[in-house]
Parts: sequence; structure tokens; C-alpha cells
Amino acid sequence: MMRRRSTAVCASALATALALGATACGGDPVTAGGGDGKALAGQTVTVAGVWSGAEQKNFQKVLDAFTEKTGAQTRFVSTGDNVSTVVGSKIEGGNAPDVVMVPQVGVLRQFAARKWLTPLSKTAEKSVDTGYAPVWKGYGSVDGALYGVYFKASNKSTVWYGPDTLDQAGVKPPKTYDEMLAAGRTVADSGVPAFAVAGEDGWTLTDWFENVYLSQAGPEKYDRLARHEIKWTDPSVVEALTTLSKLFSDDRLLAGGRKGALATDFPGSVEKVFGPKPEAGMVYEGDFVAGIAKDEFGRKIGEDAAFFPFPPVGRGEAPVVSGGDAAVVLKDGRNQRAAMALLEFLATPQAAAVWAAEGGFLSPNKGLDLGAYGDPTLRATAKSLIDAGDSVRFDMSDQAPAAFGGTKGAGEWKILQDFLRDPSDPAATAAALEAAAAKAYRTANQG
Repeated sequence: MMRRRSTAVCASALATALALGATACGGDPVTAGGGDGKALAGQTVTVAGVWSGAEQKNFQKVLDAFTEKTGAQTRFVSTGDNVSTVVGSKIEGGNAPDVVMVPQVGVLRQFAARKWLTPLSKTAEKSVDTGYAPVWKGYGSVDGALYGVYFKASNKSTVWYGPDTLDQAGVKPPKTYDEMLAAGRTVADSGVPAFAVAGEDGWTLTDWFENVYLSQAGPEKYDRLARHEIKWTDPSVVEALTTLSKLFSDDRLLAGGRKGALATDFPGSVEKVFGPKPEAGMVYEGDFVAGIAKDEFGRKIGEDAAFFPFPPVGRGEAPVVSGGDAAVVLKDGRNQRAAMALLEFLATPQAAAVWAAEGGFLSPNKGLDLGAYGDPTLRATAKSLIDAGDSVRFDMSDQAPAAFGGTKGAGEWKILQDFLRDPSDPAATAAALEAAAAKAYRTANQG
């Protein structure tokens, strides 16, 4: 309790420390955008991003700290999942935001190809070079120019569970994928469905596939498939889909069966495990599950909400898949100076510390003191992400063109929803994925 209270005190004092340019919770002084609290007074930075609910509220605290530091006001606009479409329409309408929090590498690359982005300042790039593993700079760069700062990351190789539910079934956290399915059947036999799968949100299904594929096929093939250097009809893809079908085809393992899974969105899947009346024992998704379990359902992370690493498949290694949101500056924004100052701020560990204290957040910035995280479980997931260094593999669908890997009701999201509905023919699903991928990459390469 004392540690949690001291973290909260640190968080509450943070905005004041930032405004004064002081050291925050053991970190280095903030230098981005001046420090007198007035350098950018009178300017407003419009920031667009996918976040809503608790995530938007927590990010607003980061923006408020930036305002305290520089005097610039901020305005957040939620885009929903179709970031590329929304931002493109705003640019065409002469109402471009200044900063976009881009959740997909493929979208960042598309924005750069369309000449929408401003390269980052030397100050921001220096912070990235100092505070981030090179892999993160690579994901934020296009043709050698750095455009994006990965402010928020995630460890997407975590399976969350209710300890009481697993204890009642006599199940321990599994060490392999086959053990996980066997444990799920035991949980189901005890009277509670094993997994809450958020099939209504297609992106969660891509994450299931990517963890299985990375572990089973290995990092080299993962990278080649992510770049579409091998086809989605490759035997390794069919094998991964076949492995995934063992879960999707067993209605005992799915809360509500396949039909129920397809009607469950991501927040709903977390509620099925951590809500007032648990309807499932486990939910696979990233570390951000913790934020919902804590903020929406009052769960104590590490006590009545815990996780185990996504287990290795067959003879493969345990996967480490990550996602993240990169801040970029649009050329058509009206406040370039203030926008770049915001990115310089977001590249510092002090900016990350604001959200880290609130939960539901990981930073790839290795300069952030792990003590900034509000509980031991989040510190553990953050440490595993930092320790993975350049071995982290970014979410594959987020590296693809948005038409394939990042559009609701289309591409990979839709095809994997169809696969969840009927997982009987992995080869046919692989063929559908290849047809959609080939079209999307061809269109993206044509500009």
C-alpha cells in the first residue's frame, strides 16, 4: 500500500515539476519546448488519435502537463479505428490536425509516402536515439527520415486471467500453447468458459494469429510475411491458422461459442473475465487489459487480475509481439512549432511517467524509471518489453497497408472474423488473406 500511495503522490506532483523544468520522480529535467510555462502561450495544438474512455482521459493528463510546461493549449479529437480515412478527409477539407497518434506502422508509412509528414526535429531525434532501442526508431522512420515518436507501446504477448476462476478449476498458468488449451478445457469442465474472445473487433484476431505465427514460424518468416515477401498462402501461414483453429473450432473454450465471440467487442471480452460476474476464465490481449480491469471493474492488478506470457507453440520460442502509437506532425497543421514541441515532450521519460502512474500504459522509453508504474505487474510487463530490445516484433497487421491490416470490416480483420465463424478450411482462409494482401500492397506501392 505504501508503494502505491507514493506512486500516486509522485503523479500528482508531476505536472508542477514539469512546469518548473524540475526533475520528476528521479528522471532528468524536461527540456522540450522551453520551461517557463509561457513559451507557446496563445497557440493550440490539435491532436488526433484512436483513444477514448479511460485511455483518452489518461492521455489528456499528459497533454495537460505539456500545457503547464509551455502554455500551449491542446484539443484532442478521437478518430475511431479508421485513422487513415479520417485524417485524409480532414486534410482534404483544410482542417488537418497538428499531431496524429498513429497506431499502425503501415499507416505511418502511407502518410510519409503521401508527403503528409514533417520530419522530426534534431531535439526529438536525439531523445529517440538516447531513450529507445533502435528497432523503435526504425518503425518510426521511412527512407532514413524519422517521422514518428513511439509514445505508447504495448506488450501483446500476455494472457490475462482471474486467479479465483483458475484456482477453483485447479489450473496453473500454462507453459505451452497445448497446455493452455488443455487448461482451458479443464476450466470449461468446471463450469466457466475458458476464453473471452473479442471477435467483434477484428484486430484482436490478428493479434491471436501473430503470436501463434511468430512462435511457430520464427522471427525471420514473421518479418518476411510482414513485408509481404512471402505469400499468405505459404505453408507456414496455413499451419498457424490450423493451430488457431483448434481454439476457434471448440465452442467449449469460447464464452458464448463462436457466435458469442463474434458479438463480443474488446471491452466486453475484458468484462467477461473481470466484471462483477465472471463469464470466462481468460482473455488474451495486450497489457492494456490491466487498465480496463482496474479502471472499469476495480480489480487489483496482480491480486485478482493477473497474466501469464503467451506460451510458445510447439518447438518455437515464446513470442514477444508489440504494438504502439507513434506521434507524428502533419505538414498541413496550423501550429508547426507547438506541434513539434509536443513531440519533443512526448519523447521524454517525464511525459511517459504521467500516464505510467495511471495504469493501462507501457512506454518503450528505457529512460523511464520502472518505479513510475503503479503496480508490480505493470512493472514486470514493462521490463519484459524493454529487456526484449531489438528482438521485439511489431504487430504485423499494423505494418501492413491500412486497407489490409487496419480497416474495420475489410482485409485481414474481416477475413479472420470469417475464419472464427467457420475455421474448417485454413487453406481457403490463407488464400483469401493473400488475395486481399496482394491488392492492398499493390495499391499502396502505386501511391
